[in-house]
Amino acid sequence: MEKKDFEAWLDNISITFLSLTDLQKNETLDHLISLSGAVQLRHLSNNLEILLKRDFLKLLPLELSFYLLKWLDPQTLLTCCLVSKQWNKVISACTEVWQTACKNLGWQIDDSVQDPLHWKKVYLKAILRMKQLKDHEAFETSSLIGHSARVYALYYKDGLLCTGSDDLSAKLWDVSTGQCIYGIQTHTCAAVKFDEQKLVTGSFDNTVACWEWSSGAKTQHFRGHTGAVFSVDYNDELDILVSGSADFTVKVWALSTGTCLNTLTGHTEWVTKVVLQKCKVKSLMHSPGDYILLSADKYEIKIWPIGREINCKCLKTLSVSEDRSISLQPRLHFDGKYIVCSSALGLYQWDFASYDILRVIKPPDFSNVSLLGFGEIFALLFDNRYLYIMDLRTEKLISRWPLPEYRKSKRGSSFLAGEISWLNGLNGQNDMGLVFATSMPDHSIHLVLWKEHG
Repeated sequence: MEKKDFEAWLDNISITFLSLTDLQKNETLDHLISLSGAVQLRHLSNNLEILLKRDFLKLLPLELSFYLLKWLDPQTLLTCCLVSKQWNKVISACTEVWQTACKNLGWQIDDSVQDPLHWKKVYLKAILRMKQLKDHEAFETSSLIGHSARVYALYYKDGLLCTGSDDLSAKLWDVSTGQCIYGIQTHTCAAVKFDEQKLVTGSFDNTVACWEWSSGAKTQHFRGHTGAVFSVDYNDELDILVSGSADFTVKVWALSTGTCLNTLTGHTEWVTKVVLQKCKVKSLMHSPGDYILLSADKYEIKIWPIGREINCKCLKTLSVSEDRSISLQPRLHFDGKYIVCSSALGLYQWDFASYDILRVIKPPDFSNVSLLGFGEIFALLFDNRYLYIMDLRTEKLISRWPLPEYRKSKRGSSFLAGEISWLNGLNGQNDMGLVFATSMPDHSIHLVLWKEHG
């Protein structure tokens, strides 16, 4: 057929084809396909692929592409990154998607980071760490050996662990190297707290002492309790030291002179924990910036003002049962906003502004589980066999780690949490260093540490 005649025929056929119904068009195409040979079918296949398989990520504006990608889960997005370099570039730059995915995993988000490709990399790091936690592969263990008698007191700060023992010594260890930095002669230690220059110890001899690390000299001795001192805390800015004792009292001391400023009464059991902390919320009884003292015994948590008056009175007493049928455990958490304590019924969280119980968290078989650390995203718990991590958003345990037969203590000073900033959300930098430490029957210290990222 001549070209001119073919074009006229094609126009005529096209006009007729457009006038057909959809069903008739389909039947016409089916008939033409049945008449086609290999060359025509190959031509048809190549052109259909171009017409039907359109790259929408390439054609759409970037804002619309990002909007569509938000509806896909992260694992699907990672698969889509393998389609082409263009898809990988667009999907990797979708900051909101990857930030949301990181938040869902319990990761902290720093909005100041401008690199559009940063958050996909963070997500890949986060998913690896969360898999390690789920598979019980996120931690490793180590031991500190050096004491010759029972280790009763532990305190951790900034990569350093202090241990107080019945061998009448206290040691300061570098957790990362396992090396003992200082070792000084003391009394029997039931509680310890330290900074760069000094060590404060509470003792079974009913006294509190302050020691200088560099020389080992005793710089202050605080006498007045008539029972063992189970907990100490201090603040250099206020020049105040507080101590909780088996004589049912809390004493407030001048840190620099050793003078007893006040004796707080009202407890009817051993005072096993004292916490001196700056308040971060406003209420009828305190304002942000006020220093607050918390003291806890077996059944009650008492809240006291500090720095307002000499004969201060208890602001509030908290408990979980009025008839004292439920006892509290001595590992008290207070961050200036919330008070958290564990009992046989579960974890109790109080709002510090109102003193109301916000929630009670009851994991399975909680009767033997104790609190180590509590944050905005995670909580660190343990029992006789395992160390646990709980996601506080779902109140479900997401990881556990086996523990050896450590030395049990009802007071709870012989085990502690290490770094705790990650409890407010992991960020790829804070999942390192010490997680947990406990004293062992052989007088060594068992350490659980974050394993480096794979």
